[in-house]
Amino acid sequence: MAVDVVRTPEEALQGLPGFPFDSSYREVDGLRLAYVDEGEGSPVVFFHGEPTWSYLWRKVIPPVRDAGHRCIAPDYAGFGRSDKPTDLDWYTYDRHVELMATLLEELDVRDATAVVHDWGGPIGLRLAVEHPDRFSRIVIMETGPFTGHQKMSDGWYAFREFVRENEDVPVGMLVRGACKQDPGDEVIGAYEAPYPNQESKAGARAFPLILPVEPEMAGAAEGKRVADALREDDRPTLVLWADSDPVLPFSVGERVSEQLNFPAPRAIENASHFLQEDAGEEIGRIIAEWLGA
Repeated sequence: MAVDVVRTPEEALQGLPGFPFDSSYREVDGLRLAYVDEGEGSPVVFFHGEPTWSYLWRKVIPPVRDAGHRCIAPDYAGFGRSDKPTDLDWYTYDRHVELMATLLEELDVRDATAVVHDWGGPIGLRLAVEHPDRFSRIVIMETGPFTGHQKMSDGWYAFREFVRENEDVPVGMLVRGACKQDPGDEVIGAYEAPYPNQESKAGARAFPLILPVEPEMAGAAEGKRVADALREDDRPTLVLWADSDPVLPFSVGERVSEQLNFPAPRAIENASHFLQEDAGEEIGRIIAEWLGA
């Protein structure tokens, strides 16, 4: 089935601050998917969330890479340097998972660490459960499986309505508002750079709308299956949580760990939801040390 897509011009994504990485590309189901692939050694796969892309991981990757790991950070369809289908209804939880599963298969990723944040949680944790041969360790930040039973804040519902009503989603504003320290206009510009027009933002609009907030919604049963499997999972897991995320406060991290039998979360100080912006190098060092322990 032919899909209308926007492909961001390459020149729009050149010279971004603090992002010296080249992207690699694979054709998956007729779409060009982009990913960063840095270093050698046991793989660490970084799954971004909403409305970010692999740029989110630019401070986290170097300490992990330099500790002897192959760092892979994909851009989902609709994000970053990947092709962006323009039809809002094209985007589903299953489709995102299937595309990432195919990409990991093509890259022959095995014995990897899944590092998940925001929507990277439902995607990456499901991949870890459904493809246990590919992932042997898990790192979780500001996320968990969405089962339709999880309690969402009033602020989150307001955010969902805002996105529903705004075809031209202000990506940079959303990122800036969820950082503890203002990352500055150049960095915010890098988050906006993949989107040359409002049609290219369908993927960023879709995530809040497809998140299951009732058990009957699409994706909820799959999320519950993932949560049930993780409770019985004995793979090493590290939970990192910002101390200043107003939408997903530290108490939510404690609840996620308790419900899934994970270790208690480790607080990242002076950080908000995009803790990779506020404390990226520190997070990279913590992950590298944990992998080397």
